[in-house]
Amino acid sequence: MSSLITDPEKRRIRSVLVVDDDVELAMMYRELLGSEGFEVVTASNGVDALKYIMTESPDAIICDIMMPHMPGDMFYLAVERVKPDLCKRFIFVTSYEGNPKVEAFFKANKALVLYKPVTLGKLTGTLNILEKRL
Repeated sequence: MSSLITDPEKRRIRSVLVVDDDVELAMMYRELLGSEGFEVVTASNGVDALKYIMTESPDAIICDIMMPHMPGDMFYLAVERVKPDLCKRFIFVTSYEGNPKVEAFFKANKALVLYKPVTLGKLTGTLNILEKRL
């Protein structure tokens, strides 16, 4: 399996925004990705993440789909309005595999999706797929 880990200086994805209402999980992503050389910023909801992307443009956005205040799909639609170029940088995370509404959203947006539980291997592998898409 090819990995982004081997040459962090040559990869396009360096900065990652993690949007997840589970603060412990977001910190775990931050720690895992940080140990692999990524610059990681976390937001605990879509509203805070939207404020962040108004001034910054992360290389990747790892976003939980089910969150209070602004769910991941609504955050995506808001990003689509204000910075549509960032939409191709999303990786969604969910434990709702098979949920018809969620799956329809993923399909309509050709989304990259990680189903929980997420391992470091799954995470870096999906970032590698995103890297190739960019």
